[in-house]
Amino acid sequence: MIRRSSILFAAACFAFSHASWVIAQKPGPIILAHRGGSYEFEENTMEAFRGAYEKGVRGFETDVRMTRDGALVILHDENLERTYNAKGVVENMTAAELKPVTSKKGHKLLFLDEFLDYFADKPGCYIELEMKTSNATAYPDGRIEEYCRKLFTTAQARKPESSTYVYSSFDERPLKAVDALDPKAPTSLIAGKPCSAEFIKKAKAVGADRIACQLKGTSRTAVEEAHKQGLLVNAWPGHTVEDYYLALGLGLDVHCTDVPTAVQNVKENLP
Repeated sequence: MIRRSSILFAAACFAFSHASWVIAQKPGPIILAHRGGSYEFEENTMEAFRGAYEKGVRGFETDVRMTRDGALVILHDENLERTYNAKGVVENMTAAELKPVTSKKGHKLLFLDEFLDYFADKPGCYIELEMKTSNATAYPDGRIEEYCRKLFTTAQARKPESSTYVYSSFDERPLKAVDALDPKAPTSLIAGKPCSAEFIKKAKAVGADRIACQLKGTSRTAVEEAHKQGLLVNAWPGHTVEDYYLALGLGLDVHCTDVPTAVQNVKENLP
C-alpha cells in the first residue's frame, strides 16, 4: 500500500516543479517565517529574523509602516502597545520618537533599513514585505505613492540578485502603485479567506502575480485553478507542523507559518 506521506510529497514536488522561480531548497512550498516566526521568537524583531535564518529558514514575511516624517519601520499592529513598551500609533510618530522604543523582551524597534541591511549579503532568500496601508485615514491616496516609492526603491537597492522580494497587501492601492513603478515587480494580493475563483479574478485585475489566502478552507482545486491562471499561491497562517503537511497536499508554492524552524526541520528530513 502506498503511504499517505509519499502521496503528499509527490504532489508537492509536482506543484513546485511548475513554479516560475526556484530557490535552492528541497521540493515543497517555500517556508515563510510569519513576522520572523512569531511562535518561536519575538515577532518582527531582528532577533527573530536572525534566529530563523541561522536555523536554515530562507523565507521571511514582515510588515512595513511609515512614520509621520516618512521613515519606514517594521510593525504589524496599528499601535505599539501589544508588542512594545510604548504607546502610540507609528503613523502619528516620528523616527526620533521611535528610536528608543523597545519590545517586551528588550529588543529595539526594527527599522526597514536595518532589516534590509541584514539580508543584503544573504542571497537566495524569499522575502515578503507586507504593505500595511489599509487604514485610509493614515494612508490617503496621496500618501500611497510616497510610501510605495520609498519602500520599493529602498528594498530593490539592497536586494541580492538571486533573492525574491515580494510586495504584498490586503489593500489594492499599493499593489497598483508598485506595478506602476515596475510592472515586473512581484506583487501579492492577500485575503483573510480561502482561495476562490472570485479572489483569483480580483488578483488578476490588480496585476498581482501571486496570492496569499487562508489555509483553512482552501481546496486543491482552487490552488490548481490559481496555477492555471498564472498565480503562485501562499496560504496562511500555519501554526503547527501538521499545517505544513496540509500545505504539501494542497500543492502550495509558499507556506506562511509561525513555527518556521520546526517546519524547516521537518522539510529537511523528508525523504
